[in-house]
Amino acid sequence: MIDHLIEYDKALFLFLNNLGSPTWDGFWLIITNKLTFIPLYVALLYLLYKKYGLKSLLILVVVIALMITFTDQVTNIFKRTFERPRPCGDEYILKHMRFVASYCGKYGYFSGHASNTMATAVFAGLLLRPYYKNLIFILLLWSAVVAYSRIYVGVHYPLDIVSGLTFGALSGFMFYKLAKYLIHKFA
Repeated sequence: MIDHLIEYDKALFLFLNNLGSPTWDGFWLIITNKLTFIPLYVALLYLLYKKYGLKSLLILVVVIALMITFTDQVTNIFKRTFERPRPCGDEYILKHMRFVASYCGKYGYFSGHASNTMATAVFAGLLLRPYYKNLIFILLLWSAVVAYSRIYVGVHYPLDIVSGLTFGALSGFMFYKLAKYLIHKFA
């Protein structure tokens, strides 16, 4: 059963990864770069400040730092526990794929990019939903695009992405609840 799932995952990866072309490689390398979306994070912090005030923003910054640390560390625990090689680390897959990234890394299950962006999307989207109804959908789409970029550049399988997105959504919701509680109690 697990072997079949892994084979389907590899086949789907090869299909999705090989949809790419050199024309689009630069675009997807920008999307997958962690620094690209710093302006988005600054804008989200500004919106949170505008709607919740300075005292609440300070609480939110602490909760965000805890959330990102949590998702990063749990992702690393999963990677070290499962030790699933990335597609670019599998000699057979590497011969049949497009490797666009400049760095491969060792293990890939599950994607830290997917979990962090989804946690951020759910967290910020839920906090700002009363004020900006459609923002959460834009953030979820952004997270999915960043997650897909990891397949495009050749460093994650689809199952790594889906697991990362799921974990990120759960983490974002959990830290959203914590933030709401702390704002209610201390702000």
